[in-house]
Amino acid sequence: MVSTRVKVGLGALMLLVPLFYVVLVQQLNGRTEVMMSQVEPMFVSQCQQTSSAEALDRDGLLNIAVWNIYKQQKPQWQGVLQQLTAQNELVLLQEARLTHRFANYLQQQHVVMAKGFKWLNVPMGVMNLSWQSAYEACAFQAPEPLIRFAKSTLIAQYRLSNHQSLLVINLHGVNFDWRLDSYQAQWEQIIKKVALHQGPVVLAGDFNTWREGRLRVVEQLTERLKLKEAKYHIDHRHRVFGLPLDHLYYRGLTLLEAESFKTKASDHNPIVAKFTLIN
Repeated sequence: MVSTRVKVGLGALMLLVPLFYVVLVQQLNGRTEVMMSQVEPMFVSQCQQTSSAEALDRDGLLNIAVWNIYKQQKPQWQGVLQQLTAQNELVLLQEARLTHRFANYLQQQHVVMAKGFKWLNVPMGVMNLSWQSAYEACAFQAPEPLIRFAKSTLIAQYRLSNHQSLLVINLHGVNFDWRLDSYQAQWEQIIKKVALHQGPVVLAGDFNTWREGRLRVVEQLTERLKLKEAKYHIDHRHRVFGLPLDHLYYRGLTLLEAESFKTKASDHNPIVAKFTLIN
């Protein structure tokens, strides 16, 4: 009789633990929220706007960097990030961890962040750093099918000196999805925004394209949206099974040059690209 009760108790526990895990992760993911500064309250809604934005480019030149910063876990991250923010008008980060130290470091930058989830009350997600602010930004979440923690996508708009608007999509791709249903759904979130936008577009981030099926999803979508992939004269992008994880696509801009250089400050190597506006 005792043995039967124990079995029933263990069976109930095995049912409750996954349920408790799902509820806990949903609380950590929270609502889909974006911030446009590091001043409290940081995350208040899915979309935010401001009317004070100036042109992002400098006399028609626009330098953009893309980097998975690996939650700032390696000691050299600050030096590399200082280099990137000094040399680029726009820096797109993935796996950004908004600690108090990082928030203090970012006070000299215009910051936009889409929260994926919070861990120990610290937001994690994708982040844009720029010398001029975005005038509109929206956040999107895509939960991982197995672990349920959310990956985030940030869609922001910046003014340009030729009176156009630059649409920037910073995306960290869903990783643990063998059937690719969730991966495809995450990409579907951006299609309408890009298709309707009349000006230049930049789509970049850590897309987690570590197998051919994932890469095909990206290639089919970007071809559909008439986006070109940057060609790198030096290409040290992080690869898994021979395939690069990090990408930069664009439309409505002229690419002058692009490269990916080696660093020990993350498990990913940054992409840097130089563009000119098309008048």
